[in-house]
Amino acid sequence: MRDTFQEELAELEGLLSDEAELVSKSIWSAINALKRRDLELADELIAFDDEVDSLYLRVELGIRSLLARQTPVASDLRLVLACLHMNLHLERMADYCVTIAKLTKLIHEFEPDRPIVEVLEEMASRADEMLKAAIEAFRGRDLPLAQRLVEMDELIDRANRRLVKRIIEMGGDEESREWGMRVMLVSRCLERIGDHAVDIGEQVAYLVTGEFTEFSDASHPVSEASPS
Repeated sequence: MRDTFQEELAELEGLLSDEAELVSKSIWSAINALKRRDLELADELIAFDDEVDSLYLRVELGIRSLLARQTPVASDLRLVLACLHMNLHLERMADYCVTIAKLTKLIHEFEPDRPIVEVLEEMASRADEMLKAAIEAFRGRDLPLAQRLVEMDELIDRANRRLVKRIIEMGGDEESREWGMRVMLVSRCLERIGDHAVDIGEQVAYLVTGEFTEFSDASHPVSEASPS
């Protein structure tokens, strides 16, 4: 029974890694569709989200089944709960990519501002880097790497501030302003993907230490009974 339980846990971890790979592809598809004003790629990404949702449901149902049949304790229970939260964060990341694709379809006729697009590419690159670091930290139970996600997230936030400043400075006609407003939403989506990566890092910390602590306020840890 114990061996079967560990095998199911390992399968859940593998599914989460697969889901993260799909999210990584979605990030780059989203930014490339925007950059190229590629409606076909945007539509492909929107449809591709079904694959992410399928993996999300497999993990969700796997966790429910495992909890219904087993009674995990201590570190095993923490792993199950961490998997549950990570699955939610990955699914939300993919949803933000879909939002970017939908925004791309709204502004594809407008001429983009190249410096702003370059900032968005930087943000996408950093978001993808954070996602991969979060998953690596999870696989290796690497607390220092998980904690470094906060510093990595600050780089995305700085890029977002540069983008907002550039849009304010642009001015321009009505079309330019509309493009700028939509792009600010794109930037917000990328920023939120980074935030979700930090949240995964917090789950890694919970898994390793048994205490859930928000990295933004590490002075107030809570007990294992409150991993929300």
